[in-house]
Amino acid sequence: MAHSHTTLAAAACLLAACSGEQRAPQPPAEQAVTVRGAGLQTPESVLYDPQADVYLVSNINGSPVEKDDNGFISRVSPEGTVVALKWIDGAAAGVTLHAPKGLGLRGDTLFVADIDEVRLFHRATGAPLGSRPVPGATFLNDLAVGPDGTVYFTDSGLKAGPQGFAPTGTDAVYRFDATGRPVAVAQDTSLGRPNGVLADSAGLVVVTFGSGAVYRLDAAGKRTDLPKPPAGSLDGVVRLADGSLLASSWDGQAVYRLASGAAAWTTAVDSVESPADIGYDPKRLRVLIPLFTPSEVRVLSVR
Repeated sequence: MAHSHTTLAAAACLLAACSGEQRAPQPPAEQAVTVRGAGLQTPESVLYDPQADVYLVSNINGSPVEKDDNGFISRVSPEGTVVALKWIDGAAAGVTLHAPKGLGLRGDTLFVADIDEVRLFHRATGAPLGSRPVPGATFLNDLAVGPDGTVYFTDSGLKAGPQGFAPTGTDAVYRFDATGRPVAVAQDTSLGRPNGVLADSAGLVVVTFGSGAVYRLDAAGKRTDLPKPPAGSLDGVVRLADGSLLASSWDGQAVYRLASGAAAWTTAVDSVESPADIGYDPKRLRVLIPLFTPSEVRVLSVR
């Protein structure tokens, strides 16, 4: 995630340029779905729930660092209809939700990264199920659930600054242990303001907002670098059915693709403004792209 609506978004636009790398064919126009003008407010993450066959969208609704309790989570159909705009609403009695970002599902529980806590809600009803504070965290961002049910999440190490955002030095990748306590897998500013995290049978893959690097982390926090995408300010990461990685880039205004075993990224989707924490719908082979600044969600086929 994360640029201010003006200064940093404008910088992303200025930095966007054709890098000359091979560009993958774009999906046919008729396969695209755009959710626009439906009340979404600073959408940060989109997650596919296969049980309900619905897309969950976290809406920051203002500042990504302010504890204003006005964030909300929407349910959107695969056809692009907003089924419930404020399905989980921070403004509702008994619900706390400030600036929701990364989302993850485990069993009947929805996990939501929210500044310095991970909040839990019921997957079917949206009812609050409690919260897990993360001491010392400043900017909890993406969240992923591994095949064994372990919940991982990132702290991008940011705070509000005079010109958008300033570093806090709290860069980290965490997991919850069996008791629900946060444990750092890796914690150091060399992580490059980690943002998107993917947890699958191959381990952890992290994309960075600060350094533009992509790397793997093993259970002990050992890092193995992967090829760097053409542009930085990376936000979300998903793995496709064929093993490819997709990563979204604010600087490139694009979603890049790294085929399994490939040495370089190609462009899967271009001309997307402020693409935040992308999701993947494996049933329809779609990438789900929240556009942070325009407050839209773009859904495109990827094969």
